[in-house]
Amino acid sequence: MQKIKVHDLGIIKYADALDIQTSKFNELINNKINERSNSDAHLLYLCEHQPVITLGKAANQQNILLSEDFLKEKGIDVVAVNRGGDVTFHGPGQITGYPILDLDFFTSDLKVYMRMLEEVMIMTIAHYGIEGYRIEDATGVWVNSKIDNQPKKIAAFGVKTSRWITMHGFALNVDVDLNYFNYINPCGFTDKGVTSLKNEIGNGVDIDEIKQILLDNFAIVFNANFPS
Repeated sequence: MQKIKVHDLGIIKYADALDIQTSKFNELINNKINERSNSDAHLLYLCEHQPVITLGKAANQQNILLSEDFLKEKGIDVVAVNRGGDVTFHGPGQITGYPILDLDFFTSDLKVYMRMLEEVMIMTIAHYGIEGYRIEDATGVWVNSKIDNQPKKIAAFGVKTSRWITMHGFALNVDVDLNYFNYINPCGFTDKGVTSLKNEIGNGVDIDEIKQILLDNFAIVFNANFPS
């Protein structure tokens, strides 16, 4: 069983969280290069972000539908990042997680790692009676929304690895303002929408409660525990 230290960064600017996870990512890579790999070095950062649109390595700038000046007026940052995937939005009411893991201790298959992250989200929303599923060639966790019975993304994923060390991760829409997603084509899709736990449950949700459920499921899927 692997030990993963959890740090809740609270509500934080995306750029600041990126600096934090990049520093730890580089530290683990350097340790590995110098044969100082440590199974106790795994971390999981949880946070909520101030409003930001991020563009992955495969992003098409045209998937941002409004001008940079308009977004600036709305207080929305735009940041290009080195994760996989296209355009996405992060903001308050969305649990964003950044696992900094050495996959040599978990799985040597990046696709398996992605399925593990997806499974954590599927188990977490199942706690609230919501059935999540995968769509081939459309990374994420999807639900048939109770609003219109159409597929909508409730959790997004994008990762980077080097020497089997991971960074970036997942974003689960809990009580995020979905209007922000109208400013982009989320993950490059023009024919699929997004939803949130609050939208599907139809009443208030406790984000701290959901974080704990998510951590419990992460521990199960990754066969890990979280030392205090």
